[in-house]
Amino acid sequence: MIDPRRLAGVPGLAVRGLVGLVYPPSCIGCGAATAVPHALCAGCWSGMRFIERPYCERLGTPFSVDLGSPGLLSPSALADPPVYARARAVARYDATARRLVQRLKYEDRLDLAGALGTMMARAGAELLAEADLAVPVPLWRWRLWWRRFNQAALLARAATRGSAVAVAPELLARVKRTRQQVGLSRAARAENLQGAFRVPDAARPRLLGKRVLLVDDVLTTGATANAAARALLRGGAAAVDVLVFARVVSDGRDGTG
Repeated sequence: MIDPRRLAGVPGLAVRGLVGLVYPPSCIGCGAATAVPHALCAGCWSGMRFIERPYCERLGTPFSVDLGSPGLLSPSALADPPVYARARAVARYDATARRLVQRLKYEDRLDLAGALGTMMARAGAELLAEADLAVPVPLWRWRLWWRRFNQAALLARAATRGSAVAVAPELLARVKRTRQQVGLSRAARAENLQGAFRVPDAARPRLLGKRVLLVDDVLTTGATANAAARALLRGGAAAVDVLVFARVVSDGRDGTG
């Protein structure tokens, strides 16, 4: 075991090299050896189903075929448009992406937020370029106390690192305890989240007229994003976009989730 006290005065690169000998870099998804730290191995990388254009410009859900026209909206976006303006995600919420999210949330792998946030910054580059503020989806206070951290806040800080976009978690509060969303239908999710979010009165002046980037880990039916976006718009935001690491995509339904 390397005694950290013996590394005093050793250049940073040398320290990282010594530590790497004892703790070689491993895949953030499965733990297999990798060439660089905080990366995915070849197997996990191939298992990620990244979302790239062509996709619905409103929902961010991929089209099964390239229709050859930019700026297209899916039938779902036209028939039932979301409250938010645009949504973007790194990948589909499949096995590898699910494992990464669950390791961050339930295994206290806070170090994963940096890698996931970096991927989110690339996927949502156009949204970040237009955003004034980034607001993480808040947790209910007792859930935050139990978990000890809000994964959406960690991802928001990582995704905005190096940009001019400030992270402002104080602009949105969760004021109602809700049931777990897992297993609920789309309608039940929306009902469960009705009135769950509010912009504090003291935060309204800072929010007024701003374009907000709402950040979360996963987008499922959009109920949480819609409820949070509605509260932000009522609180004075000019527009709300959504950036997540992964989103559920239902194949065979014009690429909508």
